[in-house]
Amino acid sequence: MILLDRVTKTYSKALGPALNRVSIHIEPKEFVIVVGQSGAGKTTLLRLLTREERPSSGKIIVGGIDYDKLKDKDIPMLRRKIGVVFQDFKLLPNKNVYENVAFALEIVGASGYEIKNTVPKVLQIVNLKGKDKNMPLELSGGERQRVAIARAIVRQPKILIADEPTGNLDPKHAWDVIKVLEKINRFGTTVLLTTHNVAIVNKLKRRVVTLEHGKIISDRAHASYKL
Repeated sequence: MILLDRVTKTYSKALGPALNRVSIHIEPKEFVIVVGQSGAGKTTLLRLLTREERPSSGKIIVGGIDYDKLKDKDIPMLRRKIGVVFQDFKLLPNKNVYENVAFALEIVGASGYEIKNTVPKVLQIVNLKGKDKNMPLELSGGERQRVAIARAIVRQPKILIADEPTGNLDPKHAWDVIKVLEKINRFGTTVLLTTHNVAIVNKLKRRVVTLEHGKIISDRAHASYKL
């Protein structure tokens, strides 16, 4: 599903590589947590997977797509296979919950019938049934993040990248978000989660990949983590 083979990314020679010969293989339907201090290379890794950045060297294959052969015109197709959730929600403030999620389908030309059929189901998955008419400012932080997750999965991506999705949330709302990610993973979506939250990592007992200074220093199943 996701394969990086000796991937290096250097933004400037003076700073050295942001990622240094990183190799990782993630199977379909896995739930993998990527941890590391700020500056460890987590964001660079995610930007390479979504093709916002190109590697300086090494090979990346995602969902059978070899990034070396990926043409610019095909990048939107790639991104439909990858849902992304950010720490700061990125919701449209002038649209309600339903409209925010529907917008992700509208921009790829989905029919009105498909939107009406799909959006309520996705809102149910993220436990927001009955909130479809609410505006973002009427929601808690955890609810807003679950709207962002709904928008990310409404096109049924094979992979969901969640970049510090609980970073701005209190513990209760953070766990609501993590439970939704686990549910989506049970439905068959590969989940890649970055987090600084040690309690979440240790409770989830999933595969943990630890980055430090651009290198993978640990890759263990059912792992716990200490800062």
